[in-house]
Amino acid sequence: MKIKLVTTTYKNDAKETIESSLDFGQDNNTEMAVVNIYPQIEYQTFDGFGGAITEAAAFTYSQMSEESKKKMVEAYFGESGARYNIVRTHIDSCDFSVDMYEAMSDPTDTEFKSFTLERDEKYILPLLDAAQATAGKKLSVLMSPWSPPAFMKTNGQRTYGGSLKPEYRKFWADYLCHYIKEYRAKGYQIDSLSIQNEPNAVQTWDSCTYTGQQEKEFLRDFLYPSIQENDIKDLNVVIWDHNKERVFERACEIIDNETDKMVQGIGFHWYTGDHFDALRLVSEKFPDKKLIFTEGCVEYSRFSDTGQLEKAQMYGRDIIGNINAGMNSFIDWNIYLDAHGGPNHVNNYCDAPIMCDTDKDVIEERLSYDYIKHFSHYIVPGAKRIASTKYSPMLEMTTLMNPDGTIVTVLMNISKEDLEVNIRLNGEVVKITAPAGSITTGLIN
Repeated sequence: MKIKLVTTTYKNDAKETIESSLDFGQDNNTEMAVVNIYPQIEYQTFDGFGGAITEAAAFTYSQMSEESKKKMVEAYFGESGARYNIVRTHIDSCDFSVDMYEAMSDPTDTEFKSFTLERDEKYILPLLDAAQATAGKKLSVLMSPWSPPAFMKTNGQRTYGGSLKPEYRKFWADYLCHYIKEYRAKGYQIDSLSIQNEPNAVQTWDSCTYTGQQEKEFLRDFLYPSIQENDIKDLNVVIWDHNKERVFERACEIIDNETDKMVQGIGFHWYTGDHFDALRLVSEKFPDKKLIFTEGCVEYSRFSDTGQLEKAQMYGRDIIGNINAGMNSFIDWNIYLDAHGGPNHVNNYCDAPIMCDTDKDVIEERLSYDYIKHFSHYIVPGAKRIASTKYSPMLEMTTLMNPDGTIVTVLMNISKEDLEVNIRLNGEVVKITAPAGSITTGLIN
């Protein structure tokens, strides 16, 4: 057997990626510094990686030169880039929009005659088109609402939470289905819909709260029937779409014998900590549901002074921990942002793996982009997670087998010292070095 190694280090504010190849040799009872790989033990199937095409990301893209646009799209969707196959986008505006908007604001228009995707057509759809052209295929799209139209809300506005008025539940369910049908009519592959982005949060931006019971009733009594009536029965419904610390409770609240067939996925974010065991609980109790990381970013409000290595390791740790806990797909937040970390209509600025100086037409691929690529470029949709063990808490590790039999193992050394690693597989061993503060992808065949 051979292993091809791709290793990225970050020293003195500079990143370097080196490739090498080594042969396995016979295992002569190696005991120290060992990581084990067991292909005979299989877990979940992995569906792929992606990112969010928000209006902010799309607006930033629109401000760049044609040459830069090609590089930007290639970085995520091209064969030499991150090879994303999934996109998340928002239904009506979110905080990462230039300003607030709705596709329709008429409470009497139950036939959606005034409904328009004019705003989506301005920025979001051109970027989605370019992404699909570069990928050479249709991308799987997950759509998420941040708020119903203001007239449907208890507080009469898109912002500061509020909830859906009971009398508008059918109207809102039909609105969501109409949105999806309009996108599909334009040729986009809308595979999934999450019921509500962050239903447990009252935000200064577009938001709407649901208790577990409210989300369950809306799904069971209004959204699911509307999906059937609108003949989009192949649509996958994703519940929760919020932080991991309550994902198990929300899944238990919503999924029962009656609603089980109505739920295909459970979405989660990372903003309140690891909570990998919470995902593991969900995976054990609901093994037929997809676990989807639907959003995560490095917020300037909390991590403005954090260095690139620490930010990148946040991604690496979360991807590894989530995969090992049963995650089926990973969708990052904004794929591009401007030099300020926006645009954002409430100044909720954040970092993105690719940042753009729109005035100077300069693209910066942050270290976090490289860390994501260490997974997404090599792990193919349809890969199976397989068992592995490691010898040190300083070494984060996950291992998958691609459909062609190639084993992909990702090792992240979070320590400040080089680590010796003996990779043991099927009676053979290869010795590698994981440099301090590095990430390494190993391809074994």
